[in-house]
Amino acid sequence: MILGILCVLCGVLLDQVVKYWAVQTLTAGAIAIIPGVFELTYVENRGAAFSLLQNQVWLFVIITCVVLCAIFFCLYKRMMRTRLGVCALLLVASGAVGNLIDRVVRGYVVDLFYFRLIDFPVFNVADVFVVCGGILFVYYVLVQHDRAMAREKAEPDKPDGEEADE
Repeated sequence: MILGILCVLCGVLLDQVVKYWAVQTLTAGAIAIIPGVFELTYVENRGAAFSLLQNQVWLFVIITCVVLCAIFFCLYKRMMRTRLGVCALLLVASGAVGNLIDRVVRGYVVDLFYFRLIDFPVFNVADVFVVCGGILFVYYVLVQHDRAMAREKAEPDKPDGEEADE
């Protein structure tokens, strides 16, 4: 559990350092990494994904707290049967906390990665954590969870907390 908390803290720290850099550097103007394709820019996102639900800070704070409580409960009760499942939840928690800090402190989320070529919505490190964690969680639920449960039933002498990896 302590290792998981440290992982989340490291993810949040990375997100906040990158956002601090964006505020200090990118407010003066965008930086083209690959001209016409990918750039670093500064955007204040007052909504959710794709800027939905603008200016609903407290709604996002409440939703984030509920999600974080659910993640903590799942980890505490050892509901994730593989390391991948645990990592998925830790990534989602890192991203959720990173964006929560922005919402509470600034009233908006700092976004900076922009794929100009396809005009994809601007996003940040925390968003990457949430999306990657979400994808891994879906994979875990669809592929790993049932296999791990079946393996545990076949090996009843295995101590609680030992995980199988795939």
